[in-house]
Amino acid sequence: MAEKNQAPVAPKATRVPDTYIIIFFVVLLAALLTYLIPVGSYQTHEISYKMGEQTKTRTVLIPETFKLATDDQGNPVKKGMPVFAPNGDMGILNYVFEGFVSGSKWGSAIGVMAFILVIGGAFGIILRTGAVESGLLKMISRARGMEAAIIPILFVLFSLGGAVFGMGEEAIPFVMILCPLFVAMGYDSVTALFSSYVATQIGFATSWMNPFSVAIAQGISQIPVLSASGFRIAMWTGFTLLGIVFTVFYAKRVKADPTRSISYRSDAYFREDLEKNKAVESHFGTGHSLVLLTLAAGIAWVIWGVVEKGYYIPEIATQFFTIGLVSGLIGVAFKLNGMTVNDIAVSFRDGAKDLVGAAMVVGMAKGIVLILGGDSPTDATVMNTVLHGIGNAIAGWTPAVSAWFMYLFQSVFNFFVVSGSGQAALTMPIMAPLADLAGVTRQVAVLAFQLGDGFTNLIVPTSGVLMACLGAARLDWTTWAKFQIKFQGLLFAFGSLVVVTAVLMGLN
Repeated sequence: MAEKNQAPVAPKATRVPDTYIIIFFVVLLAALLTYLIPVGSYQTHEISYKMGEQTKTRTVLIPETFKLATDDQGNPVKKGMPVFAPNGDMGILNYVFEGFVSGSKWGSAIGVMAFILVIGGAFGIILRTGAVESGLLKMISRARGMEAAIIPILFVLFSLGGAVFGMGEEAIPFVMILCPLFVAMGYDSVTALFSSYVATQIGFATSWMNPFSVAIAQGISQIPVLSASGFRIAMWTGFTLLGIVFTVFYAKRVKADPTRSISYRSDAYFREDLEKNKAVESHFGTGHSLVLLTLAAGIAWVIWGVVEKGYYIPEIATQFFTIGLVSGLIGVAFKLNGMTVNDIAVSFRDGAKDLVGAAMVVGMAKGIVLILGGDSPTDATVMNTVLHGIGNAIAGWTPAVSAWFMYLFQSVFNFFVVSGSGQAALTMPIMAPLADLAGVTRQVAVLAFQLGDGFTNLIVPTSGVLMACLGAARLDWTTWAKFQIKFQGLLFAFGSLVVVTAVLMGLN
C-alpha cells in the first residue's frame, strides 16, 4: 500500500529519440539527397534599399540565372557525399566538427555557440551570488495575489521586443531569471518560456518593423521598407493576444495541479534551489541589491546597444560577460553565499557547462546545411537545386494556394536556415518574382516568409536560441516539442488564414 503522504509524481514520459539522434537521421537524409539530386548554382548581384535614413545593401541571387552543373558530356552532376572526407573536406561523419567550426563570430555556427557558452557562464556567476533567488522570493512575498497579471504584461513586453528590434538571443538570460520566478509562484518553466522566448518569436514573426527579417525581405523584394505596417500591427495584436490566452489557460491548469506540468520533473531543480535559498531572503542586504542593480543596468545597456548601436552577437556576449564579472566581484566583496575569487571562475565554468548541450546542437544543425553543400547561391549545391525546384512548383497554382505554399515552404525551410536575414537573402529573390507570376503581391510573399520563418523558431531543434532557452529551463527538446506541437498547429492554422486573407484583400 502506498503511503498517504507520498508526493505526487508526473506521468512517465514516452521514450522518444534524443535531439542529437534526430539531427543525425536528418543528416543521413540530406546525404541521401546528394546522391539523388544534381547540384546547381545562381549568379548574384548587390541590391540597395532604404531603411529610414540609411541605405543598406545585400548580396542576393538572380533567379533566372539558375544553372545545373554538368559534366563534359552535358549530363547533370550529382555530388554524392562521402562517408568520410580528409583534408578538411565535407563528409557525412564530418558533420559534427565541420558544423562546429563553420561560420564566423557574427553568426552560426561558431559565433552562436560561443555566445551561448558566454551567456551561460555569466549567469552562472550571477546566480552563484544568490541575489536573484533571494530577490525573487522577496518580490513574491510582497506581490501575493497579483501573480496572474505578470504573464500578460511580460508577454506583451517580450513580443514588442521581438517586433521592434528582433529580440531572440537576448531572451536567453531572461529565461534563466524567469524560470525560478515562475516555479516559485506555483507555475512552471514552460510558462516562463512562453512568457519570454515564445512571446519574442510571435513578435518576430508578426512584426511591422523587425530589421532582421521583414525589413530585409521587403528591401530584397523591392517594395517600400516598413510598408503595410497597419496590417502587420493588427496581425501582431491578434497573435500576441492568442499567445497570452494560450499561456494563461495553461498556467492556470498548472497552478491548480502542478503534476500536470510537462516540466514537473525537470522543475525539481528550481524547487530544490529555491528551498535552499529561502533562508537567504531574510538576509537580503546591500550586496544583493547591488547585484540586482548591476543586472538591471546591464540589461538596459544591452537593449540600448541593440536598438541604438546595432550591437549583435560579439557585443552582446561581452556585455553579459561584463555584467557577470561585476556581479561576481560584488559577491566576493560582500561575501554573498560565501563567495571567493575562485568561485567566480568555478561558477562561470559550471554555468557554461549547463548550456554545452544546446551549443553543440547549433554546430550539428549547421552540419545538415553543409551536407547539402552549404547556403552559398554561387556554389553548385543541392540546396540551390531544391530552392529552384520548389520555386517552380509554387508558381503553378491559384494565387491563394500559391501564397499558402510559400508559407508552408518558408516554414519547412526554416529547419535548415534558421537565420531570418539568411533565409530572406536565399528565398526572397526567388519568391518575389514568383509571386508576380502567380498573381500574388510581393507584400504577401514577404508576409508568408516572415510568418513561416518566425513561428517555426519555436519548435525546430536546429534553432540555437531555442535550444539554449530549453537548456536554461532544464527541459528536453523532445518533451517540449510534444507539447508545443499543439500550439504550433494553432499558429500555423491562423497564419494560413492571415496569408489567404491578405491575398483576397490584395495586400500591397
